[in-house]
Amino acid sequence: MTDSRKGAPKNRATPVSSARKAAFDILIAIDRGHSHSDDLLRGKAVDALSPADRNLTTTLVLGVLRWQTRLDQQLQLLLARPNARLDAEVQIALRLGAFQLLHLDRIPARAAIDESVELAKQAGHRYASGMVNAVLRKLGAAPPLHTLDESVAELALAQAHPVWMVERWAGFYGMEAARAICIHGQTQPALTVRLEDPAAEAKLAEAGNVLEPGVLLAAARTIVSGDVTRATAFLEGRVRIQDEGSQLVAELAAVNLKENARCILDACAAPGGKTMILAERNPQARIVACESSTQRLDQLRKRLASYAERIECRLADATALNEEAVFDLALADVPCSGTGTLGRNPEIRHRLRIEDLSRQAERQRDLLRAALRAVRPGGHVVYSTCSLEPEENEQVVAAVIAETENARWVSLESRIDELLRTGGLSASGAEGLRGCLTSEGALRLLPGAFHTDGFFIALIERGS
Repeated sequence: MTDSRKGAPKNRATPVSSARKAAFDILIAIDRGHSHSDDLLRGKAVDALSPADRNLTTTLVLGVLRWQTRLDQQLQLLLARPNARLDAEVQIALRLGAFQLLHLDRIPARAAIDESVELAKQAGHRYASGMVNAVLRKLGAAPPLHTLDESVAELALAQAHPVWMVERWAGFYGMEAARAICIHGQTQPALTVRLEDPAAEAKLAEAGNVLEPGVLLAAARTIVSGDVTRATAFLEGRVRIQDEGSQLVAELAAVNLKENARCILDACAAPGGKTMILAERNPQARIVACESSTQRLDQLRKRLASYAERIECRLADATALNEEAVFDLALADVPCSGTGTLGRNPEIRHRLRIEDLSRQAERQRDLLRAALRAVRPGGHVVYSTCSLEPEENEQVVAAVIAETENARWVSLESRIDELLRTGGLSASGAEGLRGCLTSEGALRLLPGAFHTDGFFIALIERGS
């Protein structure tokens, strides 16, 4: 259709798909530090989308965050002024377009480019739309960059991770392990659920979900396809989404080798998945679940409502607990840098600084000290993080043990054996976990080794 006055095509706006608009808005919110990708992707705006649009939104958000460093480097080469500072909305429109062009082979190039241009316009940057169009068209036509994974710097660039992170992992775990960690960080994590009972699995299958057994645990299943969040069993709470490594932390904590734990402390309980496993595995125990955030405590209480008679959800910073030598077991799943979860939470790589690790470690030592004070003589503390950094893991435990009379490392091997004996752990899983034990008997799960996030788990006993 033409304008009758000028004989030229009308300048009509390109419609932007709901998925791309949602992804753009989420990436802007993350850039401004308003929230985390996991929270935003589970929000009402995304939930209102069709299943196909929800999947595309998730793919776009996590893909852009995973590959952001690499995308920026490739885009910068095509700018007329490579060192020019771009407005955040323009930069994110470029990243969205570039990710689709370079990493999604089923997205038409025209849709990726035109809708990115329109997103920049709608965000108030019409002046930059021509530049966005030109840069993305050049990128779509350019041959792929060739990089060799021969050095830390090249690996970091090729896999879009900060050099300082990759350098540390290569030094701690070797270059091959560092490469595997980076590749896992660029991969969509497996969607793993925990089954409350065998009948729940049948209900998931009836709802069209295709499941595979967990790699480690009998209660875990990997969702190969389907929408588990729409299944009745999920809505009833009989199935819950939880990484298998996260489940393992609580399973190892809940193992009783001598006598049942009657009184358990979960020092950092929210969001409550591990707390529920502690309750399931210790049906006679009273559990105190601490959370220092009012909002997260409210969410925790709702999630644990069916256990209200046995679990006390307490608004408390665990470091200020008054109880001493009361609990048989304490779980200290402490806040950490989260470098074991970069596949699931890719924005961490853009926010974390190396100096943050010492700040985290100070808080972690305080929490572990409090947990040790809270358990009775002969009681145990399970300390865990989803970090790959020694400063947050073995160095924290070693420092607290060194200053605490009668505290000692205890190997997790006997708990692995007990989980195997009672059917909670597969034989291959038990064998694999034994190979991940450190010299102190702690477990270090590097990302992807068992299709899980990265975790560190240590067992400490408070002596008489």
